Amino acid sequence: MQQLAVTRLAEQVQALVAEGRAPLLLDVREPWEIATASLSLPGAQRLDIPMQQIPGRLAEIDPQRPVLALCHHGMRSLQVALFLERQGYPCTYNITGGIDAWSRQVDPTVPLY
Repeated sequence: MQQLAVTRLAEQVQALVAEGRAPLLLDVREPWEIATASLSLPGAQRLDIPMQQIPGRLAEIDPQRPVLALCHHGMRSLQVALFLERQGYPCTYNITGGIDAWSRQVDPTVPLY
């Protein structure tokens, strides 16, 4: 499992796309959090699955794609990325600092909560 810094996230997504490995942006926050503030990255498919539902919904996550796990501050997504790695997902990343860091460091139009 690797860490991705929000300041280089869009660039890293584009590098994966250029390699022919379009990533999955896996948002593990609760629906109310996603409604409050969301993130989309050109070239990445988005999938919203709350953290506690991940084990029961593994079939929705392609193990051949890079998975970029996102949450509010990066802790839930870290747990999910580690879990996915143990389940045989070889290319998992945690987005360090989560959407909060994205809002503070990259795009201040994304609401803080």
